[in-house]
Amino acid sequence: MSKGKPNELVHQNDSGVQGQYKTWFLDYASYVILERAVPAIEDGLKPVQRRILHAMKEMDDGRFNKVANIIGQSMQYHPHGDASIGEALVNMGQKDLLVETQGNWGDVRTGDDAAAPRYIEARLSKFALEVAFNAKTTDWQLSYDGRKNEPVTLPMKFPLLLAHGAEGIAVGLSTKILPHNFCEIIDASIKCLKGKKFDLYPDFQTGGMLDVGNYNEGKRGGKVRVRAVIEELDKKTLVIRNVPFGITTSGLIDSIIKANDQGKIKIKKVTDNTAANVEIQVDLAPGISPDITIDALYAFTDCEVSISPNACVIVDHKPRFMGVHELLTVAVDNTKDLLQKELEIKLGELGEKWHYTSLEKIFFEEKIYKELEKKHETWEKVLEAIDKAFVPFKKQLKRAITREDIVKLTEKPVRRIYKLDIEELNAQIRALEAEIKQINYDLQHLVEYAVAYFENLLKKFGKGRERKTEIRLFEAIQAKHVAIANTKVYVNRSDGFIGTGLKKDELAFECSDLDDIIVFTRKGLMKVVRVGEKVYIGKDIIHVAVFQKNDERTTYNMIYVDGSTGISYGKRFNVTGVTREKEYDLSRGNEKSRVHYFTANPNGEAEVVNIILSPNCTARNKSLDFYFEELEIKGRGAVGNQITKYPIKNVRFKEAGRSTLSAIKLWFDDKFGRLNTEAKGLYLGNFEGTEKLLVIFTDGNYELTDLEMTQRFDPEKVLMIEKYNPEKVITAVYLDNEKLQYNVKRFRIETSSMQNKFLFIKEGSGNRLELVTSDPKPILMLHTGRGAQARTQKIKLADFVEVMGWKAVGNKLADYSKSTEMEWEQKEKEDGPQSSLF
Repeated sequence: MSKGKPNELVHQNDSGVQGQYKTWFLDYASYVILERAVPAIEDGLKPVQRRILHAMKEMDDGRFNKVANIIGQSMQYHPHGDASIGEALVNMGQKDLLVETQGNWGDVRTGDDAAAPRYIEARLSKFALEVAFNAKTTDWQLSYDGRKNEPVTLPMKFPLLLAHGAEGIAVGLSTKILPHNFCEIIDASIKCLKGKKFDLYPDFQTGGMLDVGNYNEGKRGGKVRVRAVIEELDKKTLVIRNVPFGITTSGLIDSIIKANDQGKIKIKKVTDNTAANVEIQVDLAPGISPDITIDALYAFTDCEVSISPNACVIVDHKPRFMGVHELLTVAVDNTKDLLQKELEIKLGELGEKWHYTSLEKIFFEEKIYKELEKKHETWEKVLEAIDKAFVPFKKQLKRAITREDIVKLTEKPVRRIYKLDIEELNAQIRALEAEIKQINYDLQHLVEYAVAYFENLLKKFGKGRERKTEIRLFEAIQAKHVAIANTKVYVNRSDGFIGTGLKKDELAFECSDLDDIIVFTRKGLMKVVRVGEKVYIGKDIIHVAVFQKNDERTTYNMIYVDGSTGISYGKRFNVTGVTREKEYDLSRGNEKSRVHYFTANPNGEAEVVNIILSPNCTARNKSLDFYFEELEIKGRGAVGNQITKYPIKNVRFKEAGRSTLSAIKLWFDDKFGRLNTEAKGLYLGNFEGTEKLLVIFTDGNYELTDLEMTQRFDPEKVLMIEKYNPEKVITAVYLDNEKLQYNVKRFRIETSSMQNKFLFIKEGSGNRLELVTSDPKPILMLHTGRGAQARTQKIKLADFVEVMGWKAVGNKLADYSKSTEMEWEQKEKEDGPQSSLF
């Protein structure tokens, strides 16, 4: 064999494999995309779903059918096994739109499977029968084995794809269309028909909260964030009320346990109490903040998930990526076309009925039937005679008379001739003409007809299908701000190492493994590093702490000697941002430079120190006091102010100083319910470190709290939030639901417990706080009655009610009425922005 032949053979084989790969793989890919994974835009269904619905329509007699029987019927059309059919049917049944179910169909919240097909039953819903089937407008094709006809697509007169959603993985592409709310889809469809703008966002059966800020109409690249609702039952217990879309209760609990094991959160126990409603109880470990734990649950567990939609559908036998607006527009146009086709078909049927009824009327009214009694040679002659007798009346008809029309007339029983009521035929013709007129009107006003169709769907099927998922904007949670401090950091000061593995050395502090560590050395070097097992910084470490980026309040006070000149300098500086792992020199960069004194002050405190000079120096006074408050806070690279040119023996702390920083300005973000210093929301004022906040809630409770930024409040439940002043008098108006009257009370806060709620209105079902203020002279505008009976009272409550104890019921203000409205009189404020939410 020549040397070239093996190469030729290999080349030939490669060509054969390549050829097979091109044809076989592309055929397979096309089949998976078109016939299995991706829904068609016309009816929003995958082939298996379409075949199931068609089989159920064939079986439909109004009663429930065993799912096993439905699967068997569907297998006449579907080339795959019973498992794929059963799974698709259960999936449709759980969505509770097209399929009405009976028995145990599983639970999407808990992940429980449906019972076996032989135990559960199903039938088409009334909604499905109304929107999905019409044999006259359906295009048909042969089934896979050629034995039966099946629909190419169902004549779906509703944007089912957006209501059901869809998910599938094909070869080289996938689709993920999120479900949307039934009622909102119909409202959007009506707006689309009227040419108005509309917005459409996902809605999930599992409820929860949804941030659609990056939804991008469901196109590729978009993203939604879904959260479970977490309630604070008390300071030691949280309750999760639902699960995010695509997450089960068991999966959620597993993620909580995993986060606890990893030290991200700290809990004592998690219990699944789910029954009719989801209820997962989380018992907190002692001393753990419920607010921080809620944030940590969102940050580290499946209590919050991110979903990336990818709307891909089959259009003209090809996959195409589309947005929600385009999907709805196409579905609405398709619905309008189907409604038009149905009207045209019905118009044709009514025209035929009118034609034959008119023929029948003429046949009997003009006694043409008597031609049947005459002696004609053949049957054909009889038909010809009848046709000839109709000639004078043909102009009354809308189409030509056919032989079939005449034959049909001759088949009328003779007894009908004597029982015939011409008026009845006339009435039938009038009714048909009225119906034809209405259909012609509807065809000319197709948009209005389609709008009425959608409005009727909403009226018949919209009850109980209101939105379940609350649309909200989520705040960004910084993971390292909510991670539990469960990592112990040790320091070997002399050798210059820090880390979690130096357990024989000094314990510095506990932090989370997401924190950064800031370290200072005697040489005047500073470095920020990640938490690690063993990290070298530099010999003679003098300070190590958790680094807070953008911290403008922590101030470092430092005295150092410049090794090149021997001059000692004092400086104060902040460290707001650095490059991790980079070494920064805080002295003048000389090898002999050394730090004499160093402190880190969380609130900008400026102490007094005593400096002892070397006894051998020529200075006259060898002891002097130095006041850090005289130094301006500058950048970390500043040289500082010269203290002395003489050598320093040591520096000793002498006296604590006051903070040189201004009080903290605080705001309340009434969108997210957070305190902040970034001027977001409602301005609360300037706060010193020990001052408190007073928060009053709509349920009639008040709470004193500190300035911790990780606290979270439900802004919808906060009626007033402001700086706490024990001398201020609170004025509150509330509804006593039992007596159906409004009460008013004025009181001072007498409790001092922090983070505890106190009910200051009368306890009772339906009682609620209406208005509250800390204005010393509040004026209430009370509006009663309506129309001609409308009346407004101006009441100075400081004159009307005396100051009483916080537990007092208060005085009656007015009787309850649905027409009663009240508000505080708006007055010019002299003390700047106010913190009341009213």
